Amino acid sequence: MVIAAAAIVAITAHLVLKFAINQPATIHLLPLWLALAIGGTPLVWELAVKAMRGEFGSDLLAGISIVTASLLGEYLAGTLVVLMLSGGAALEHYALFSASSVLQALAKRVPAIAHRQRGGTVCDIPLTEIDIGDSLLVLPHEICPVDGIVQSGHGAMDESYLTGEPYNMSKTPGSAVLSGAINGSAALTIKATKRAADSRYAQIMQVMQQSQQYRPTMRRLGDQLGAVYTPLAVSIGLVAWWFTGDVIRFLAVLVVATPCPLLIAIPVAIIGSVSLAARRGIIIKTPVVLEQVDSCKTLIFDKTGTLTYGKPRLIEQVTAEGMSPREILTLTASLERYSRHPLATAVMAAAEEAGIALREVTEIGEDPGEGLRGTVDGRCIQVTSRKKLAAQLPEAIRRLPPPVGGLECVVVIDQDYAATFRFRDQPRSEGLSFVNHLHPRHRKHHFERVMIVSGDRQAEVDYLAEQVGIRIVHAEQSPEDKLRIVREETRLAKTLYLGDGINDAPALMAASVGVAFGQNSDVTSEAADAVVLDSELSKVDELLHIGGRMRRIALQSAVGGMGLSVLGMGLAAGGYLTPVAGAVAQELIDVLAVLNALRAAMPPTSLTDFSTMDETRPGN
Repeated sequence: MVIAAAAIVAITAHLVLKFAINQPATIHLLPLWLALAIGGTPLVWELAVKAMRGEFGSDLLAGISIVTASLLGEYLAGTLVVLMLSGGAALEHYALFSASSVLQALAKRVPAIAHRQRGGTVCDIPLTEIDIGDSLLVLPHEICPVDGIVQSGHGAMDESYLTGEPYNMSKTPGSAVLSGAINGSAALTIKATKRAADSRYAQIMQVMQQSQQYRPTMRRLGDQLGAVYTPLAVSIGLVAWWFTGDVIRFLAVLVVATPCPLLIAIPVAIIGSVSLAARRGIIIKTPVVLEQVDSCKTLIFDKTGTLTYGKPRLIEQVTAEGMSPREILTLTASLERYSRHPLATAVMAAAEEAGIALREVTEIGEDPGEGLRGTVDGRCIQVTSRKKLAAQLPEAIRRLPPPVGGLECVVVIDQDYAATFRFRDQPRSEGLSFVNHLHPRHRKHHFERVMIVSGDRQAEVDYLAEQVGIRIVHAEQSPEDKLRIVREETRLAKTLYLGDGINDAPALMAASVGVAFGQNSDVTSEAADAVVLDSELSKVDELLHIGGRMRRIALQSAVGGMGLSVLGMGLAAGGYLTPVAGAVAQELIDVLAVLNALRAAMPPTSLTDFSTMDETRPGN
């Protein structure tokens, strides 16, 4: 960036000294000499080192052009090449910078100290000194330092950073709390169940760092073309020099070959497409995503909030004989207000619709393998799953209704089966048509595999997959499992991962292209290459088309410009273009390439081509 700014200043000073003040050459060329010495020399040296390693990118030819222009006395042209080369490097650094902001966003959530209670006093200690069993005071609006259990106090915590669900979870003695959660307006005393380094938040940080290390290396489009174009240009110049013995022809060829279509047209197409995407509610965090998204072969969906609306509803209560459905709903909703599970919100909503007044919960706990348990009006209430109930009360499993697709939970009252609650997280109305639109038989996109990778239960994920026509399903996956699956798929083909919760962040970074759906989590948005602000699958299709369109326009500009440059090189090799005339010809080619690249910023008539009326299920 500094070199680019210096080149602009040098060019401006040269033009002012030459045309406005009419200074002699030794004066008006001085800024250009300084720019070439200070800015051009380190660039040329860096490119020479690359050449010795066998790396022949488009920027290498620019370095040769700087030297060639200097030898020809075309100092202004050389400085312009310095400006183009350094400006392209600045764009590259900006694109890569967004990856580091992920860890910065996470680090901002880590508290520096914890308030430990001992012997009636409270003292501040570093997180590293927290031991299992310590009593810690979490003040209002503070971030919870470690995983633990509430010992005293009643309040709520925002755990959306982990769940992706924008709800405050009520807390009472016995409730579990997670590190990284933001406390509400009431102070809570918790007992640490894990050290800071072993807490869930620290685990997510570790997974995030690993996923960043394994991020796929993406080769820029300009380098791919330059790897062919650079040796071709040098070869034409050397052949012309060899057969004619005229070194001026070699220089003329290289001047004509200056790869401005690669150095300017491609960034212009990318920037224009980034602007177009922003106007459509799609934020491009990493510009290289536009070069990759249309060539992805595997699309991986998270479930909740992407293929569904993320708002499950209680649709049926199947109660045991002699049980009152209203009484069971009252007891269950009273307990569920202290749960962080998405189904708890559905139970509470059903109770509110029924006009039920919630009762006081005196004890609450969530032991591993048992589900949520508490005491309401002196009765022991447990909300668990069919699988856990079978392990705990084998004789009760025979009284359960047969399983159906979708979500469910089982209610146990005083160690006796009471009811089965059934829920539906409504699939998005456009889900089936969107998935069908992605299928290879439509030949609109390049996806060969479409799959769901979710942390939800197998039955509910299978139900959704059936509704939207997806055959490959991975259910009950932790963030670590998601990361492993995405890495495996990315090794086989380019992947696009679509998710909306912070537990998707590692997978978003590991995929070839990570797209955050909605704005539920700042960390997820930072981890993603692109963020779809509106929770609509049609916007994902627009992103695919913007990326494909950008690539086509960039290729037209770059390849078309290179084709005209090759024609010019042929004329220069034949002696029909002098170096000065070749420079003028190259400038005309540059103008044509850039004008074509500017089309990327202009919105076409339509950016999506899938119809919500297409409900045909894809085949095998």
